[in-house]
Amino acid sequence: METNGGADQGFGLVADEFARNFTERGELGAAVAVFVDGRKVVDLWGGTVDDRTGRPWEEDTPVPVMSCGKGIVSILAHLLAQHGRLDLDAPVAAYWPEFARHGKEGITTRMVLANTAGIPLFDRKLTFQELTAWDPVIHALEEQAPLYAPGTAYEYHAHSFGFIVGEVIRRITGLTPGAYFRKAIGDELGLNSTWIGVPREALPRLARLVEGEGRGPLPDADLLPIRAVTMNGALVFPGVDDPHGWNSPALLSAEFPGAGAVSTARGMATLYAAAATGVDGSPRLLAPDTVTDAVAERSGGASWSGFPDLGVRWGSGFLIDSPFRRTLGPRSFGNDGAGGCQFAFGDDEFGVGFGYTANRMGGRGDVRINRLIEAVRECAAGAG
Repeated sequence: METNGGADQGFGLVADEFARNFTERGELGAAVAVFVDGRKVVDLWGGTVDDRTGRPWEEDTPVPVMSCGKGIVSILAHLLAQHGRLDLDAPVAAYWPEFARHGKEGITTRMVLANTAGIPLFDRKLTFQELTAWDPVIHALEEQAPLYAPGTAYEYHAHSFGFIVGEVIRRITGLTPGAYFRKAIGDELGLNSTWIGVPREALPRLARLVEGEGRGPLPDADLLPIRAVTMNGALVFPGVDDPHGWNSPALLSAEFPGAGAVSTARGMATLYAAAATGVDGSPRLLAPDTVTDAVAERSGGASWSGFPDLGVRWGSGFLIDSPFRRTLGPRSFGNDGAGGCQFAFGDDEFGVGFGYTANRMGGRGDVRINRLIEAVRECAAGAG
């Protein structure tokens, strides 16, 4: 399988593992990009955008990266905190007064970022059209009571994470998180293929997600984590096609800030490189103290609803180095996408920004991302 792009001297191992993903690990279409100390050292792509047509993956092919959007939202929140506009430990209601109803007056933005706020979902059943309209979701969150005492337990806030932090961002800046990302970061960095809410004209360029092999039996749809991911059945999980799967144009063009991002691998790597080190000599977005705050472990383990410990550990808004996803070390911060086919992170100790995107979703035994990260770790250590 021929791949395109290249890797600088000293990073050939990343190119080797990327090629092996195609020849040995069932890759369909994918891209990987790596920055070190603000300079791009790996930029590779290959395979097929759409398994039905055989259309090739291009240099600038974007793909739904789903919960990688949590990383984008978290970078925005930490940037606002760094600028003194947001106190992560102040009540959400300090910025969004209507949120304080029904026992939520003490919930902080940090609790939401750490998945400990106690509102992993809301009980009200909204239609798909209401979910894509923003305000109905915000009103449903205002009326929701916490499921447990805020700050006392971990439960993945699949969509509420993005809507709550996103509404805080909107109350502070006057812009929805997708629009604020473009104004504060995206346009300046030239991230023309990274969005929360993809423009309609860009939809034909997107890679098409396909189900991965090796998935176990479907979880019970009534389980709280599945209800949270599907927003009480209005979305499909797992599932990729219309109506309302993760290839849905209506879903991807709306703002689902916690789980509806779209990007290229290069765009995600650039974003995290900018956050951790700066890119091409520009100042870094997140100061060292901000990163220290972001990577301090805040939650993990078995969930409040009884979901087993999968090895996930959370800082403030980011997955941190943990058994679930070994990265480079304690300064690594990032997020992945559903199905294990997208991952992006930064690390200011190693000076790395990393982005990987693929359209074949993962299953049991999927090691595509792991092998790429291991290769980056070895190459970055050697470069240092």
